[in-house]
Amino acid sequence: MSAAMIMPMAVATDAQVDYREWRSAAEFAQGRSEGLTRAPAGQGLVIGSPAGTEGGYEFARWTSPRHATRFGATQVVASWNALTPPGTWLQVDLRGPRTGWYAMGRWASGDTDIRRTSVPGQSDEHGRVDVDTFVAAQGQPLRDVQLRVTLYRSAGSTATPTLLMAGAMASAVPDAFTVPASAPGPARGVELPVPRYSQNVHEGGESLCSPTSTEMVVEYWGRGPTPEDLAGIDPSHPDRSVEYAAAHTYDLDYDGDGNWPFNTAYAATFGLRGHITRLRSLTELETYIARGVPVITSQSFREEELDGAEYGTAGHIMVVVGFTAEGDVIANDPASPSNEAVRHVYPRAQFETIWLRTKRYDADGSVADGPGGIVYVIEP
Repeated sequence: MSAAMIMPMAVATDAQVDYREWRSAAEFAQGRSEGLTRAPAGQGLVIGSPAGTEGGYEFARWTSPRHATRFGATQVVASWNALTPPGTWLQVDLRGPRTGWYAMGRWASGDTDIRRTSVPGQSDEHGRVDVDTFVAAQGQPLRDVQLRVTLYRSAGSTATPTLLMAGAMASAVPDAFTVPASAPGPARGVELPVPRYSQNVHEGGESLCSPTSTEMVVEYWGRGPTPEDLAGIDPSHPDRSVEYAAAHTYDLDYDGDGNWPFNTAYAATFGLRGHITRLRSLTELETYIARGVPVITSQSFREEELDGAEYGTAGHIMVVVGFTAEGDVIANDPASPSNEAVRHVYPRAQFETIWLRTKRYDADGSVADGPGGIVYVIEP
């Protein structure tokens, strides 16, 4: 999906969402390249004649055209797909019409050259960066967005990263504590055979919901780490591919694996396409299930707000794999005691609210933020 996208009907919220990506040679040609050339295989951009040197690395850069959001965006999340062999890495930056550049991530698939990380301390009169999300200052929504991706390699090396895609999801989601339930749609009675992994069987697993969910979807598509990739992980550990995913989505500054675009970028290293966006209803999500695409969702809730979960969370990732004949949600919820217990059926109205709302009440009655319909979309 590479054209500008305003989300279609089947609305449970009044969210405005615009996802735009650049992937094809023609789309990359709309931007400005400095020191880049087309990859030999024809897919993506690689370093040709470097544009300069910085800190022992040669670099080249691609800058997107400005993309009008058609509404005042209050949040923007960047996504990227890339290959970074040893000795290479990249940085993704974002800006609005009157802002400077904000670093949205320094990333490599491995850890031999840099430690992938979000960049703290970015706040000014226009807005701030909250890990993986640019949040516009009150009264200063963005009317257009622009991306810049800088590719780095060790000076004198012939290795090069490959930029396969750069994208940005701009959104304006009205504050809401509840949302109306949408009508069941085209995926009633459909359940996709997504592998089931529990995060809780791993040491420190309480923080591994995002890479566990991502790995489930990666392996649903028949991809994932090879035996050689897993050779450094203790063979006595369960589900070593989950540990591999956790190691390769870890964000140094955030000190965790919950950076959204780091997870979709990880999936893309296996030849998949991945990006972050928002959806506005379960009916809309059903269109993905109907065509065989599981969707990774973010939600937060108190224990009594989601029947069958038996826990509460300030933020959690799981995989929607299908819908019952009645339209309730079938989810692979990694916050389960075993792989066999991962499959859950959650009431449609409850799930839709805890996923789409932007405001919620904590157990002590204080107001906290909600996820506003965030999803990871990963497909071939």
